[in-house]
Amino acid sequence: MNYWLHPEARRDLREAARYYRQRAGSVLAQQLLGEFERSAALLLTHPRLGVVWLHGRRRLLMRRFPYAVIYSIADEQIRILAVAHTSRHSDYWRDRE
Repeated sequence: MNYWLHPEARRDLREAARYYRQRAGSVLAQQLLGEFERSAALLLTHPRLGVVWLHGRRRLLMRRFPYAVIYSIADEQIRILAVAHTSRHSDYWRDRE
């Protein structure tokens, strides 16, 4: 199994890292990216770990950061559609395939 990161999800992650870098420094930004990688690796091992959420997609909350990995499972691939801040409008990503 592998994962695919939607271009807009990549942008979500990049913007989150930029936010932490500007406000708290590069160490915290790197920790956010590491936590995303840990979450993605966990999903590769346990694809149904995230709860079924909006629009039939799944959501896995990240540890330590207020972000969730929004994804779907297609064949042998985890399709990460968004890296969403938990206080952001919940389905801004719904048109992402």
